[in-house]
Amino acid sequence: MFIQKIAVCFLFSSMALASASGLDSLEAFVKTAKTGRADFTQVVTAPAKEGQAARSKSSSGTFEFSRPSRFKFVYRKPFEQTIVADGQTLWLYDLDLNQVTARKQSSVLASSPAALIASAADVKALQADFTLSAAPDKEGLEWVLASPKAKEGMLQSVRVGFKGADLAVLEIVDSFGQRSVMSFSALRTNMPLEPATFQFKPPAGADLIQQ
Repeated sequence: MFIQKIAVCFLFSSMALASASGLDSLEAFVKTAKTGRADFTQVVTAPAKEGQAARSKSSSGTFEFSRPSRFKFVYRKPFEQTIVADGQTLWLYDLDLNQVTARKQSSVLASSPAALIASAADVKALQADFTLSAAPDKEGLEWVLASPKAKEGMLQSVRVGFKGADLAVLEIVDSFGQRSVMSFSALRTNMPLEPATFQFKPPAGADLIQQ
């Protein structure tokens, strides 16, 4: 019994150490990575329906950010889409639909996954919208669990994985149980990025929907 108690204590101590490391990595990334650019692949898996296997869809593109409040996701495969936060407006451009959706950034961004990796000025700002807790190391990464404080939102949970000081993975589970895993590679931080990188002008002839 004594040995079992020692083993349990050791297990939870190890988990705490791993958790602290993940939280430290998040704090260091938010504090020191003022700009960044990376490639990404994203796999979205819908919940399995009765009698059917879960279905996944993959996409890829590039990601850039300038903290605080500016970022850009450019999806190149299989369909071209652009998501831009310019500090005031969050733009979504779907090339195939020739449609642009514009939303006031302040009303949607703070509690979004993008806040965790790109737009928040510091960890204190994140804690206004997320409960941050440590998760055990897994797959060679240090993890942080971010639970949205807004229970009526579209997010169920977000996990952020770090490899050392570098952002590696963003895992999102929405309120419908759909899981999205975004993996980052070729990350570079703190390079100069032109202000025009985060400017967006709706293309001529595109349908504009303002929300």
